[in-house]
Amino acid sequence: MEPGEAFGKVLRAKRNALSLSQEQLAFEAGIERVYVSWLENGHKQPTFQTMLKLARALGCSASELVAEAEELLAAD
Repeated sequence: MEPGEAFGKVLRAKRNALSLSQEQLAFEAGIERVYVSWLENGHKQPTFQTMLKLARALGCSASELVAEAEELLAAD
């Protein structure tokens, strides 16, 4: 599994746990919905600034997102 794919899986899981659509998350984070889709599918990797925006919108820390992605990578 690639790092971008692991991050995408974490992002999707967090979003789904909050019952947010991609559009809702994008709005809260101030980014485009299609970019959320690209991130979740591992086609793009977020900048640090975008990661902070996503974390804020999800009610967690950026370090939590990274740590969970690292756990997926380690388990792969």
